[in-house]
Amino acid sequence: MAYELYYWDGLQGRGEFVRLALEDAGADYVDVARGAKKDGQGTGAMMKIINSKTEPHIPFAPPFLKDGELIIPHVANILQYLGPKLGLAPKDVGLRYVAHGLQLTIADMVAEVHDTHHPLASDLYYEDQKDAAKKRSKDFIENRVPKFIGYFERVLAQNPQGDTQIIGNTTTYVDLSIFQLVDGLHYAFPRAMKKFGSLYPRVAALHDAVLERPNIAAYVDSERRIPFNESGIFRHYPELDQDA
Repeated sequence: MAYELYYWDGLQGRGEFVRLALEDAGADYVDVARGAKKDGQGTGAMMKIINSKTEPHIPFAPPFLKDGELIIPHVANILQYLGPKLGLAPKDVGLRYVAHGLQLTIADMVAEVHDTHHPLASDLYYEDQKDAAKKRSKDFIENRVPKFIGYFERVLAQNPQGDTQIIGNTTTYVDLSIFQLVDGLHYAFPRAMKKFGSLYPRVAALHDAVLERPNIAAYVDSERRIPFNESGIFRHYPELDQDA
């Protein structure tokens, strides 16, 4: 039975972190909101689950994954569930908790990326909070990117199994998520990311290595990969970018 991924149509967003794991593993899955209404799919099918009055374990918001009758919400939670099934988690059970912690740290940074363009309220348009967004983005580029990416650089450097993967000696879903994080930062802040490779060589190398994985390369070049756009988490507003 195919996995069912539920996320908003038309944007990568948080759902992309899950898609990358499914694509890398060659898993059978359906991107439900992107499907046709006549096939029982589409955004309406997703909202039906979220707004259900009878489903005992309703998710708060997408993304969520449906595996048979089981519904798993939240990116880090979904990837912790999928990782062992897809061969994208450490074999050591203890290290799986370390991987989960790294994924939660990525989630923290993703939330801060979102707040660069929506620092006051998610319900306000970007244009209604542009001045605050400029201040937030400046702090994000100057302080938060070095804080987070510098941490991932150190984790790679201190991995006892080598610095070509962030944990253990094989590629995990965390490596795929680091790729997506870096890819999104390059899209949103191209000026700030110009020196990225020299400042964070291990993280940059990890990003490039993931992109060379056959299934990821094929996915990125396919129509299944929704382009970055100004409806997602990683948005490019030139006025928010600056040299790092």
